[in-house]
Amino acid sequence: MVYYRDLILVLLQKDFTIRYKNTFLGYIWSVLNPLLFAIVYWFVFKIILKIQIEHYTLFLVSGVFFWQAFSNSLCSSSTAFISNAGLIKKLWFPRECLVLSAVLNDLLHFVLSIPIIFLMMFYYHITLSMSWLWAFPLLLVSQLLITYGFALMVATCNLFLRDFERLISIIMMIWLYLTPIFYAENMIPVKYQWIKYFNPMAAIAINWRHLFLGTPLDPTIFISSVLWSIAVFSLGYWIFKSLNWKFAEYV
Repeated sequence: MVYYRDLILVLLQKDFTIRYKNTFLGYIWSVLNPLLFAIVYWFVFKIILKIQIEHYTLFLVSGVFFWQAFSNSLCSSSTAFISNAGLIKKLWFPRECLVLSAVLNDLLHFVLSIPIIFLMMFYYHITLSMSWLWAFPLLLVSQLLITYGFALMVATCNLFLRDFERLISIIMMIWLYLTPIFYAENMIPVKYQWIKYFNPMAAIAINWRHLFLGTPLDPTIFISSVLWSIAVFSLGYWIFKSLNWKFAEYV
C-alpha cells in the first residue's frame, strides 16, 4: 500500500512539473482555462440566446469547472500507456497508477478552483448548508471513481485502437452538449427526461450544481450518481485487467 502511495505521489509530482514547466502563471492556468470557457459560454447562452436561469454565472461555472476536470482527465489518460511505453516494457509496476495519477491531477485542479466558486456564492449571498459535510466528500469520491473508470477504458482501448485518441475529442464535445451544463435539467422536454438518468455524467453535474447553488439535492439523482460511479469504475477496471497482460506487445 505504501509502495502504491509513493508511486502515485511521484507520478503526480512529475505531471505537475511537466504541466507548468516554463510557464509564468503556473497554477493560475488551472483556474483561468475553465473560467475563460465559462465566460464564452455565458456570453453565448445568457447574452445572445438569453437563457433565463437565476444566478446563471454561478450556475455555469459550477458545471464548466467540473466538466473541464473530467474532460482533461479523459484526454490526458488516452495516451497514458503509450507515452510511458519505456516503463511498461522495462519494469513491472501497477500500470493503472499511470491513469490514476492523471485523474488525480485534474481532480486536484478542480478542488483548487473551488475557491473561485465560493467567491461567486458569496457574491450571490449563498451560504454553505449542512449537506456539505456529507455531500461534498461523496460527490468528490463519485467523480473520482467515474472519471477513473472512463479513463481506464479510454487508455486501454487507445492502446489497441489508436484511432480512439482522435475520436475522444469528438465524443467529449458531443457529450458536453448532451449533459445539462449550460441548461437546467428541468428544461429537457418531458419525453427526453430519461436522458439524465442514462447519461452517467448528468447526475454528478446536477448534484454539484445543486450543492453550489444552495438548492436541495434530489435523492434520486444523488443515488443515481453513486450507482453510476460504481458501475463505470467496475467496468473500466475489468476491461483494464482483462487486457493488461497484452500491454507490452502493443506499446
